[in-house]
Amino acid sequence: MTSGDVRILFWASFASTGLVSHGFTTRHGGVSDGVYASLNMAFHVGDHPARVLVNRSRACAALGMDPAHLVAGQQVHGDRVAVVDRSHRGRGAVAGEDSLPATDALVTGERLLPLSSYYADCVPIFLLDPVCRVVALAHAGWKGTCLSIGWKTVQTMSRVYGCRPRDCLAIIGPSIGPCCYEVDAPLVDSFQKNLPFWQQVFIPRGGGKWRLDLWEANRLILLNAGLLPGNITLAGICTSCRQDLFFSYRGSKGCTGRMASLIMLT
Repeated sequence: MTSGDVRILFWASFASTGLVSHGFTTRHGGVSDGVYASLNMAFHVGDHPARVLVNRSRACAALGMDPAHLVAGQQVHGDRVAVVDRSHRGRGAVAGEDSLPATDALVTGERLLPLSSYYADCVPIFLLDPVCRVVALAHAGWKGTCLSIGWKTVQTMSRVYGCRPRDCLAIIGPSIGPCCYEVDAPLVDSFQKNLPFWQQVFIPRGGGKWRLDLWEANRLILLNAGLLPGNITLAGICTSCRQDLFFSYRGSKGCTGRMASLIMLT
């Protein structure tokens, strides 16, 4: 999707339901400069807040969302899932300090309430139950993946709204891929302690190094949550490889902007 200079990715599996507006922003079409050029969507990285507000306004306009109504979590690489209603509207929309505290996943069944989450290599997970009409976003870096935040988000959808996992659709969006994500033994040990399928997501490189496949790890977590294989879409795009299109924390050595995942029931 292109609106002016703003470029946003979306997926047919969600769009074809006619129930949601959704997208994953790229780094193109904003007003930020330097390492944040140009569509930085996050307040917490050091960019000028006024520029972030313009960037959010442009992205939201392309998706038919009100940027003043955005809901965001204060992402801490944890596993807290917040159920969002109209009382939370605007939390984190104009200042990062007002985001929902220590929250890495958001769930809502409210129409016209846009959820947002922010990324520069971590895995964005979009969830939609088209039967119960519930949406969710989960921020899954290696820590959130290790804590099975995707599984916990699906469980929250089931507990609060009665969603059946087999009805749910998921998108695993652009993030750092196994081609670029080299890790060491302590991280492997963390996965071994928490995930029974840990051996399936590591590629030995020798010298005490492995490549970690966060895409497959989160796909397996969603399958364990009860989603059907055909209902999970993998973007399969590495943010580190495609720094022409995306911000990458690892690729830029830590100083960069953030993309946003956005979703709203229409």
